[in-house]
Amino acid sequence: MSERGGDTSPRVAAGRQRDKYVDWLRAVSLLVVVLWHWAFTILQWGPDGPSPTSPLGFTSGLWILTWLLQVLPLFFYVGGHVHLLSWERARERGVGIGTFVWRRIRSLAIPALALAVTWIVLGAIVTWAFGIGWMNRVVLLIISPLWFIAVYLVLIALLPIALWLHRRFDVLILIWLAGAALVVDVLRLRYGYEAAGWLNMIIVWGLAHQAGFFYDRVVALARQFDVAILWTGLFGLFGLVYSGIYPGSMVGVPGDKLSNMAPPTFVIVALLVFQIGLVEVLRPSMERLLERPRWQRVNETVNRFALPLFLFHTTGMAIWVALTWWLLGGAPPGQGAPDLSWWLERPLAVIGPLLCTFPVIMLFGRRRAAKR
Repeated sequence: MSERGGDTSPRVAAGRQRDKYVDWLRAVSLLVVVLWHWAFTILQWGPDGPSPTSPLGFTSGLWILTWLLQVLPLFFYVGGHVHLLSWERARERGVGIGTFVWRRIRSLAIPALALAVTWIVLGAIVTWAFGIGWMNRVVLLIISPLWFIAVYLVLIALLPIALWLHRRFDVLILIWLAGAALVVDVLRLRYGYEAAGWLNMIIVWGLAHQAGFFYDRVVALARQFDVAILWTGLFGLFGLVYSGIYPGSMVGVPGDKLSNMAPPTFVIVALLVFQIGLVEVLRPSMERLLERPRWQRVNETVNRFALPLFLFHTTGMAIWVALTWWLLGGAPPGQGAPDLSWWLERPLAVIGPLLCTFPVIMLFGRRRAAKR
């Protein structure tokens, strides 16, 4: 689909033709998050209600999978590219940057806020009517995955600044953002300014989003550069993790001295580089695959439902857990280290919430899914 090794590649020359691979990456990034939550969440029940953990805290070496399955850096990267293209098309139609940004914020914020407010109100009603003190923890678990949408909305609001920086400083802004993320880690981990770490919520994810502005240039690179990017990120991950400063997992694990995600550390920058290289190495094979009629239909379907599924997947999971506990006659005892039966139940842990999420999408998200 695209020749490698020069700026004359058909995709770059055409510029505005739809990139099926971008659609695929954006949708699959969301679906991986959904599947991770469904399949690898362990709910432990205590006096204060449910609390989540994962098999990463019990299974040695399993954290290496998060180098592939923690795909939020890739999502922000692809999002930056999509926003740049969308802005260029809007500008050609005479749309101002303020109007463009507001429309983007509104289209994403309204369903996310509606979901959050619905659960907050429902939780308050249940707490008041039945005296269930731990209902607030349930609500928090259900709406907590929306945190990254809040960060995404902030990045959209900052889009005018990001575009100006891109025009004015080009690739240098990526170096500055990476350096700023590293400085924040030094302040936090060396000098104990823990609150400074939260600056990286904007710096690190802003870097990933800004990197998406260079998507077409990365696509045009020769294949050996794709491999070089992949190995650069991989060696960076290896060095940072085995320095002993950072944990190996790219998601939070109970018992680790810190999380690479909350707030994000410089390790996520290395993960971003690794994932950019990986998707470019896989590009030729994936583009050929996505040209097949059957895979085109699959791509269209997952793109249509990926965001509604993400928005409502914890609601479906809550319904599934409630149904399961009702059928079992109450909450099961706290789950310790996953045993063989737990692993064998993983398909059911995906199918059950999916069946409970689908009606919610049909009821509340059908119109939005149809528009995508």
